[in-house]
Amino acid sequence: MKKLNWIDRSIASVSPRWAYKRLAWRNAMNVFDAGGRGRLNQGWNPTSAPNEQRKQAERAIIRARAQDLEHNSDIAAGILQAFERNVTGTGIMLQAKIPEKVLGNADGKLNQQIESLWKEYVKAENIDITGTQSLEEMADMIIRRYIVDGGIFAVKVYVKDSDFPFKLQLRSVDELNSLVTLGDGRRIVEGVELDEFNRPIAYHFKKTDGYFANPAESVRIPAKDVIFLFKKSNPQQVREVSQLVTALPRIRDANQFIEAVSIKERVLACMAVFIKKDTPQGGIGRGVRSSDSSQIDYNGVTLSPGMIGELNPGDEVQTVIPAGQASNSKEFITTLVRMIAAGLGLSYEAVSRDLSQVNYSSARQGLIEDRKLYKKLQKMMIDRILSPVYLEFLDAMYLSGMLELPGYAKNKNQYISHVWVPPGNTWIDPLKEANANKAALESNQDTLARICAERGEDWRDVIAQRAAEVKLIKELVGDQSGKENELSDEESEIDDDENELAENAA
Repeated sequence: MKKLNWIDRSIASVSPRWAYKRLAWRNAMNVFDAGGRGRLNQGWNPTSAPNEQRKQAERAIIRARAQDLEHNSDIAAGILQAFERNVTGTGIMLQAKIPEKVLGNADGKLNQQIESLWKEYVKAENIDITGTQSLEEMADMIIRRYIVDGGIFAVKVYVKDSDFPFKLQLRSVDELNSLVTLGDGRRIVEGVELDEFNRPIAYHFKKTDGYFANPAESVRIPAKDVIFLFKKSNPQQVREVSQLVTALPRIRDANQFIEAVSIKERVLACMAVFIKKDTPQGGIGRGVRSSDSSQIDYNGVTLSPGMIGELNPGDEVQTVIPAGQASNSKEFITTLVRMIAAGLGLSYEAVSRDLSQVNYSSARQGLIEDRKLYKKLQKMMIDRILSPVYLEFLDAMYLSGMLELPGYAKNKNQYISHVWVPPGNTWIDPLKEANANKAALESNQDTLARICAERGEDWRDVIAQRAAEVKLIKELVGDQSGKENELSDEESEIDDDENELAENAA
């Protein structure tokens, strides 16, 4: 209940019953239970300060804790591998879609040339300023840092004396210099320079001297040269927050519980032996000891399987077995993992890799919900990272003369049409899915384009490839294969009829 104010306390000194009724009526007049300040909500008093100000004080510690679990938690590793495996997978492929009516693109010649250059560009030595990661590997890192740190920077860098002058530099959010002070009328929030509309115009990174960063000096990079990938969930938000923020307490609880159970089981597995002596060793009197060579010394003696030992006269063995029994921790850990997965939008099976409690329907439904999240992240990767990098790549290739694009400077839009094909997915029962797709196509409930996109393929390529295969089969064997199949089908029907007649006769 609410605390008594000075009026209630004054009334309580005269009439405690009246004061209690006043307090009870005031508590009962709350519109929402969540807005009450009674006993049940007594410790729930969050501040009403602006969202970004509240996050500033906790952002760094949350990120540090998430990174610690990334390095030391099996559950956190399973979460990150699930995202890497399903979002980026084997790589998101580029397909240039310049119309054939564009000058120089007869039979898709420009499309083939651009795709060939892109395959060369995405190699580690060409796209990465450090020369250590290909685009596929960089995509894995981007997703991992987005989940753990909450965001990552991709800085556009141009170099000289290279066939591919445009390169990428990935920078961690830890490199932002949050100690930069205001100056020259600029507003800087935790290393992000903002204009009057709260739009980033520059980022201030710590100046690095080799491996170590110096927070006393910073390097200012304009926002037009920086891609800052993070999830903005509040209009005032300027910086990132780890996507694991809601799951961190549960992951830590699971780790500590598993460690406690492991220690308990190790203690229960131990057995100790004490020697109980009938008479003390030594002679009579202070400091006087007798030396009897026949006495057995137990120092350093241990137990071994099948051993036969001898004790001193009067000694006996007492076994010490720790009390207690093994804990049934499976249900508790399963509940924790389910809560962790639910907080991240994943199914329990995707995080734990435990498929012992699913059937076809439940497994398929879980996959469908998981893939909705993966597709959302894939679209974010394409819109925020891959497409801007591709457009910058086209500019660089045109300016360097690697690509001949007539009229590119005047009419750029006709050359930038492209699509991204994410890695394909397979289903639990391909036959059921194939029959369902066939029925959906025949009833006009689905399209070949969407079905092929789910497998990571372009429907035009599928049709063209299938047509080429059918044409080649006809050229090599003619129509005989089809007739042979028809005959075999008729023969099989005759055999079935004969078998049925034989069974009826029997």
